[in-house]
Amino acid sequence: MPQEKPNLLMIMADQLTPLMTGAYGFRAAKTPNMDRLAREGVLFQNAYATCPICTPARMSLLTGKYVSGIGCNDNGSILHADEPTHNHYLALAGYDTVLSGKLHAIGPDQLHGFAKRLNTDIYPADFNFLVKRKDEESFASCHVNPISVDYVTEGVGVRQWSMQYDYDEETQFRALEYLHSKRSQPSGTLQKPLPKRDDTPFFLQVSFNHPHEPFHCLQKYWDLYEGVDIPIPPYPEHLAETYTSLDRSLNKWHGTEEVDLKNPDSLRAMHRSYLANVSYIDEKIGELLQTLEDCGLSDDTVVLFLSDHGDMLGHRGMIQKRAFYEQSARIVLMARFPGNFPLGKAGVVCPDPVSIADVAPTLLELAGVTDYLPMDGRSLLPQMNGQFDPDRHVFCENHSEGADTTCFMVRKGKYKYVYLHGAETQLFDLERDAGEWTNLAGDPAYQAVADELRGLILARFDPAAIDRELDESIRRKWVIKRAHEAAGRPKWAYQPFVDANTQYWRQG
Repeated sequence: MPQEKPNLLMIMADQLTPLMTGAYGFRAAKTPNMDRLAREGVLFQNAYATCPICTPARMSLLTGKYVSGIGCNDNGSILHADEPTHNHYLALAGYDTVLSGKLHAIGPDQLHGFAKRLNTDIYPADFNFLVKRKDEESFASCHVNPISVDYVTEGVGVRQWSMQYDYDEETQFRALEYLHSKRSQPSGTLQKPLPKRDDTPFFLQVSFNHPHEPFHCLQKYWDLYEGVDIPIPPYPEHLAETYTSLDRSLNKWHGTEEVDLKNPDSLRAMHRSYLANVSYIDEKIGELLQTLEDCGLSDDTVVLFLSDHGDMLGHRGMIQKRAFYEQSARIVLMARFPGNFPLGKAGVVCPDPVSIADVAPTLLELAGVTDYLPMDGRSLLPQMNGQFDPDRHVFCENHSEGADTTCFMVRKGKYKYVYLHGAETQLFDLERDAGEWTNLAGDPAYQAVADELRGLILARFDPAAIDRELDESIRRKWVIKRAHEAAGRPKWAYQPFVDANTQYWRQG
């Protein structure tokens, strides 16, 4: 009997910039499975995070909303438990909503609509990563050393194993185990028939931590890049003159001046290690795709692959995320459609600016869900069928973790505009200036473009109100954080439970 609704498999990588993958044109990358997904489905050429920070981007993914509207502006933010997510709507539509891997939610609600979590999170669920907002407070409040030490030669390269591999291997095992349970072939033997499989349609999110730093990699992935010419970032003499106040603040916050980030050998080692872990994630994608085929699920399952944000990786002398440059704010986003549910086309490259906030309404439309509360994101089904919108625009925000003021970015067409409230602005023509070296803000020839894009930001956001609300929120959370430190940290970490009584031959 044909399945009535498509399964949804969403694979997610952490801190993966599209600019280091083969599917997005980086020739040195060895990413055959990402390349296959792009070839067999839709690749979104200009997809962006709503905030280039882990927790905000992921909460935006869940809700389809911009981060300031849900109060999730940094890695110490709690998404309110009464905020509907795509999981809630999918559950109402009859889906089994399952997570294997990273959620990075803060607070006592560690499900946000997921019916099942197959393992715990890799990062703290409490206020351990809460920091003060202004630039006088650095990563030192939650890291022993500057985060920059994880980006230079001594902090990167081959290791026997790592905690990140522990986590991602468990995440993959649990995800494959779940897919095996959904196989189309009956299970059991003639001696011991097992219950028929549950044929409820599923939404399975498989969320890996790689290639997030530290860039420790296994020898076999490092060896993939032996002799490969890996381009490293250029450093023009006038680099310091291109910095905004946000750039300088982020560099201070990340401790870039405390290491020799521009050393060519160090940059090569960093990029090789990063690519090694990108290839590791690519291998995991291949295993998941093969399991769909082996279990008879491929023709009924939509596959999405995305990242939460990117990584500067030494470009412009910067590291980590939090910046609005392409290496940091752009994300991977691609989708492949099953044979039984031709919901989109194959081989489509979408040029429209799109957002991680667009994923939630897209999932709901793929599942046939039409009744849901308003979201900021818009379904990408038109783009998935080759219908592009030249007037489409998306926003990105960062108001915390190194940002001294409320900061916004808007992308429309070939232009990107950055608005730092009370400070500088930037305007880039990304078709002519992919490296974002020429700031057109202030050029009279582009004044109309700048005015239009600034108008889009100020029509959608109230910078002063966001600033006040964020300061108040952080003050409240610091009171609670200090109380937790005095009285004992709360047990908010998700505790996965396995009922051994229902496993293996104990069933039935």
